[in-house]
Amino acid sequence: MNTPTPLTTDNLDPTTMSKTPKSIRGMHDVLPDDTPAWQRLEAALRDTAAAFGYEEIRMPIVEHTGLFARAIGEVTDIVEKEMYTFEDRNGDSLTLRPEGTAGCVRACLQHGLIHNQQRRLWYSGAMFRHERPQKGRYRQFHQFGVETFGVAGPELEVELIQMAASLWRRLGIADVRLEINTLGQPEARARHRQVLIEYLEAHSDQLDEEARRRLHENPLRVLDSKNPAMQPILEAAPKLIDYLDEESATDFEKACELLDTLGIPYRVNPRLVRGLDYYNKLVFEWVTESLGAQGTICAGGRYDGLVEQLGGRATPAAGFAIGIERLLLLAETPAETGRADLYVVVPEVARQGAALRLADTLRRTLAGRRVQCNLDGGSLKAQFRRADRSGAEMALIVEDEAGEQVSVKPLRGDGEQQTITADALGSLLAT
Repeated sequence: MNTPTPLTTDNLDPTTMSKTPKSIRGMHDVLPDDTPAWQRLEAALRDTAAAFGYEEIRMPIVEHTGLFARAIGEVTDIVEKEMYTFEDRNGDSLTLRPEGTAGCVRACLQHGLIHNQQRRLWYSGAMFRHERPQKGRYRQFHQFGVETFGVAGPELEVELIQMAASLWRRLGIADVRLEINTLGQPEARARHRQVLIEYLEAHSDQLDEEARRRLHENPLRVLDSKNPAMQPILEAAPKLIDYLDEESATDFEKACELLDTLGIPYRVNPRLVRGLDYYNKLVFEWVTESLGAQGTICAGGRYDGLVEQLGGRATPAAGFAIGIERLLLLAETPAETGRADLYVVVPEVARQGAALRLADTLRRTLAGRRVQCNLDGGSLKAQFRRADRSGAEMALIVEDEAGEQVSVKPLRGDGEQQTITADALGSLLAT
């Protein structure tokens, strides 16, 4: 077992010792000006999931490394290159979660959530991948995911697509398109795999180093390469859809018919294979041209074999995940007007108690209104500057120590200052 190195000033990163600490590259703070947009988007995600009958589940950020190697696949970019893996004090290999599905399945098995029953679950939180940061794609990023267990037919994948489509409508997102494909069952993939290997071997001199390395381990992933020089070869490669088993072909046809019935446009992309090994049958991605090369904002599909692969009984399952940072770049999120609706001004220290009591009463009686109270003294001029910076619509001036008289001063638009009783204030502000 490796003994952890004690943390001292001698082994800290020297670049952080002589200047103000900064966040790790690709891991960003969400500042107060930005959090309202996050909150609105998260509320829309929660409400959409609830409308389709999904329940929330929360999983740990750290899992045993073996969980992801077994679930995602050892010959994938995520496991080979991108996971944040470390050895803890007990010598166990642990990993910051790079995605949510594996941990969700582990939690369901551990707590008996999917034994002989259907489950519709959603989760949201931070994920971690060590990749090159770019627009909307970071090393600590946030995902919203849904997972459904116990439903076998293609109607499930279509409903998942329908759920995403309803979210785009709610958020006012129009610049997205749906791409779908089917990966079939393992037997069909095995037949296609052999033909694909033979084809790629015949063109090995035109493959890059990564493609040649994957050729025999995971040839389907070669088709997902973004190397421009390889595109003509990959376009002409044997297509998995031509080797489908009858059940997968029938399910895919039914899914297309249902999407047509719902009026959801789509494009069949035979090279859409997804980056995780656990998928089978229908897979899909919602993509956009507005975010540059990394245009996928939502991706998912069916993964019937994963529960059994992780030690459970064979269970049909499907789901999707949405990158929240990317969605924020696309969503119509109007700027927040400020952090307060009402600001209580305290002309002298003796009235502070009355001011705090007034603010508390307003928060309880005016549901949803944000009330901020001046707490650190200052001249009236300074307090009104604070009130203006808070974004408040009105300033409320406590006129006596008992808090019986309050002056109401509009801070936005027209209107004159008036003094009324505290008892009448609630009625005035409610109108």
